[in-house]
Parts: sequence; C-alpha cells; structure tokens
Amino acid sequence: MASRFGFEAPSWDEIYGILLDLNDQIRVEGFEPDIIVGISRGGLIPARVLSDLLENPHITSVGAEYYVGFCETKSEPLLTQQSLVNVFDKRVLLVDDVVDTGKSVVLIRDHLYQQGLREIRILTLYCKPWSTVQPDFCSRKTSDWIVFPWEIRETLTKLAKKGTESNGSVETAANRLVRSGIDKALVARLLKEQ
Repeated sequence: MASRFGFEAPSWDEIYGILLDLNDQIRVEGFEPDIIVGISRGGLIPARVLSDLLENPHITSVGAEYYVGFCETKSEPLLTQQSLVNVFDKRVLLVDDVVDTGKSVVLIRDHLYQQGLREIRILTLYCKPWSTVQPDFCSRKTSDWIVFPWEIRETLTKLAKKGTESNGSVETAANRLVRSGIDKALVARLLKEQ
C-alpha cells in the first residue's frame, strides 16, 4: 500500500524500546508462549529480541513472500518456508515487523492452525490502519512506509529502481531516506555499493 505521508525510520534503540513495551503488554496479558515464530524476513530480528526479553529460547521461523518491490505486491502471498518445529498443542507468538494488508499473517496463521496449535497470538511492531488483521500486540499504527534498520539497503535499492523507472533519480530516493532520519553518511555509503 503506497504511503502519501512519507517514511518513518525507527532507529535500533527505538526498535528495542518498542519491543520492551510489547514485552510488557505480553506479560500484563499473562500470555506465555511455548514457541515464538518469526515471519521471515521482517519478523526474525524482533522474534529473537522477544525470545531474550521473554526468557524463552524456543524460537523458529516461517517464510512468506508478498512484496516484490517498493509498494508492489504479488496478488497473494506465498508460503516459502514451513515451521521446522512441532507446534501441535502449543501456544504460539507469531511475530512480524509490520502488518500491512494482513494477507501474509493470515496465510501463516492458517498454516500454523493446520498444524494443530492450541493458541496463537500475533505481535507486530507496527500496523497499518487498513490491515484486515488487527494484531493482539502492536505498538504503533501508521500510514507511513516503515524503513527498519535491517532493510535500509533493500529500501534504497527498490526506491532507486522505482525512481529511475519513473524518470526520477537515485539521489532523490537517497534524499527521501535521509529526510526520514536515516544517517546521511550511511545512505552515501550504500549508494557507492549500488
């Protein structure tokens, strides 16, 4: 979904603060997952941090592909990696960085239910107001495009490609990221590698 409002680029420290807040929400709810499942790729880092905060070493991942470019998706998400851990009769915390349309989360949630899990709760750092799925735990709602610290190069590459396809420039894409709060020297370094 394209954003009319711009970009939001949380720092590593802001991400950690968001995860601390989400950890508090989970504890207040009294939810104790048997397994934490990160949706690859965006949910992997948040799932690992939550594994530490919740003192739960039982973590795995599942994969789905949906985005093919900047603000461009396939018609439907595709399951690319099944859980390697038995979730039968388990309480699962499903983690992703953002829920946008909700289609990937629904695909994976339904896949895990087919494996016979007992209960599932969904956690995302950010959620979009138009999502068809409302996570059980979400820190922030926004219409902006989120640029997470683990995907700056990917975002720059996709923005540059989209910009050059529409008669824009790589520099315009870089300036958009810098205006969103990403370090100018980091963006310049990544541009050199393109």
